[in-house]
Amino acid sequence: MSDQLPEPGEGAAGYAREYSEDGFWDKVKGFASKAGREVLERALQLYFAAQDPKTPGWARTIIYGALGYFIITPDAVPDITPVVGFTDDLGVLAAAIATVAMHITPDIKDRAKNKTDDWLGPERDPVEPREPT
Repeated sequence: MSDQLPEPGEGAAGYAREYSEDGFWDKVKGFASKAGREVLERALQLYFAAQDPKTPGWARTIIYGALGYFIITPDAVPDITPVVGFTDDLGVLAAAIATVAMHITPDIKDRAKNKTDDWLGPERDPVEPREPT
C-alpha cells in the first residue's frame, strides 16, 4: 500500500490498488468496535463477495475499490473522530453494495453477520419503551 491517495479521476481502480488482504484485516481488527456494527458488517459483506468465485471481475474491481478506500490511511474524514470518522467509509461501502448487490447472496450476508456477532456480540433487539404506571 502507498502513503498517498490515488490520483484524481482513477476512481475505484485507484483505490483497488490500495487494497490488500492484510490491510483489510488490520483495519477491521483495529477499528471494529469504533466503526460499529453497520460499517463492519458491510465491509465483511463486500469482502466475502470478493472471495466468491462466482463474483465477476467488474464487481471485484468495485469491491476492492471500496475496501481499498476503507483501509487507506488518509481518509476524507479521519477514523479517529468518534462516529463521524466512519461516515465516509459507510457511504463508500453502501455505494459499492448497491452496485454489486446481485452478488451479495444470503449466504454472504449470513457469514458477515455471524463474523460481526463474533467480534461485537450478538445484536440485541431494541427495548420497547414502557408505559408509565
